[in-house]
Amino acid sequence: MRLASMRKSIVAALLVAAASSAFSQSAPSALGDQRHRVFLFGAGGGVATYDVDWGQGRMLGAAGWADLTLDEGPRFLRGLGFEGEARDIAWGQSPTQPQKLREETFGAGGIYIWRQFRIAHPYVKFIGSYGNVDFPNPSTYTHDSRTVSALGGGLEVRAFRNVWGRADYEYQLWPALFAGQKTLDPQGFTFGAMYEFGVGPRQ
Repeated sequence: MRLASMRKSIVAALLVAAASSAFSQSAPSALGDQRHRVFLFGAGGGVATYDVDWGQGRMLGAAGWADLTLDEGPRFLRGLGFEGEARDIAWGQSPTQPQKLREETFGAGGIYIWRQFRIAHPYVKFIGSYGNVDFPNPSTYTHDSRTVSALGGGLEVRAFRNVWGRADYEYQLWPALFAGQKTLDPQGFTFGAMYEFGVGPRQ
């Protein structure tokens, strides 16, 4: 009886030890898979093609952006954040557009990136910008600045690890430059790439 009791005790002790060892090995791995950075920061640049709402045809330019978005908290809040962007549309004027025409914007606003998919992230944004426009004029009035608002959205697609390709669309609203003139409504696409990485301690 004593020998049988000892065997049962030894078997029970071994089972408890094995279970404890298995839990101690699997728990950190599981926790490690669930850990996130508090924020994700991405920055990139690309080529823009825009209908500048002045004459006929599209113009070309360059753009850069940076965004900081939440990666922690409730699932529906992950991807909410801020974006700063700059865009300079200055090349490729058509015959109906002034050769010195140029539109620049520098601004920031809110962005929401839908990160429910691993390789593709759609997003929407609202940007408020400081806009500059250069144009030919017989008088000395050849430059003006306006507060510009814009709505936009697009898609980010993973290219390699932390590198993402981005296709962006934006619709801008410029107040009128001249008395009686309609507001300018430039709109267009930006195609480029960005690098994204985590910011803050893992949770």
